[in-house]
Amino acid sequence: MTGKAAAGNPRGRTRGLTGYLLAALAAACWAGGGLLAKWLFSDPTLRVQPTHLSAARAILACVMLLVYLALRRRQDLRIRRRDLPFLAGFGVFGLAMVHFTYFATIELTNVPTAIVLEYLAPVLVLGVSVAFLGEKLTWALPAGVVLSVSGCALMVGVVGGEGLRVSPAGIAWGLASAVFFAGYTIMGKYAAGRYSPWTLLTYGLGSASIFWLVFLGARGEVGDVVTLLAVPVRFWSVMAMALFATIVPFGAFLTALHHIDATKASITATLEPVIAGIATYLIPALYAPLGPWQLAGGALVLLACMVAQAPSLRRTALPPAT
Repeated sequence: MTGKAAAGNPRGRTRGLTGYLLAALAAACWAGGGLLAKWLFSDPTLRVQPTHLSAARAILACVMLLVYLALRRRQDLRIRRRDLPFLAGFGVFGLAMVHFTYFATIELTNVPTAIVLEYLAPVLVLGVSVAFLGEKLTWALPAGVVLSVSGCALMVGVVGGEGLRVSPAGIAWGLASAVFFAGYTIMGKYAAGRYSPWTLLTYGLGSASIFWLVFLGARGEVGDVVTLLAVPVRFWSVMAMALFATIVPFGAFLTALHHIDATKASITATLEPVIAGIATYLIPALYAPLGPWQLAGGALVLLACMVAQAPSLRRTALPPAT
């Protein structure tokens, strides 16, 4: 099939749309998980620590996936021994360290600064994807990256809101979170043709769980994770995060990487702060008004998603070459 024929293939259009929708679903679930986590962290009666929540959600999500795969998709549990180092690296550096560095950034700066720094990841994804993963550089990709990063900054209140809080250590941890989030995306794209999304996620979460147990064990805090899950409201909240803010979004994002390029997926994922901002405006219990700068930021992120798709949409509108 010629290049134009492939571009005009309805199946190709469907795969592309599926990829964008899955990445958007991941962003929506991450936004919901962030709002739930914010409630858990801020309620003084619940007394939930970020690292304990990260460990608990990883462990519960891993157990839930293992049970599901053992009952319904046992073939996805079979891997080669030589695959273990990559899967372990994906779990530690692509899952656990994203949360660890993000929370460290918040502790040293504030939430807007942490989000802005973490969502510099599309810049790194673009560079690595073009240099090493064979992604074609078009005008739309850098334009989409710039628009999405700028939109995130405005959406989280860099202008007209809480603003950035800068410290050398905070910047270092924030940039590290961008590196690890980019690494998660790039490793997921690299592995897309080698493992099913559920194999990658299950073994990744298993490795992340071991990381958290070792880390918290060294600090004598494993018992705090057990205590966290002992209270029903906290247990069910973490269960919800394990399913709807971990398994569903990470699985959806990894599946999206089977359909679209890594840069386009990472740009679409920057819808997360936009969706979270809209949710806080619409939900009475979370109400926070959206100012003009935030509305402008949300519009920029939406424009970034459309710009990233623009060249492929124009190509797919052409009839197959004869």
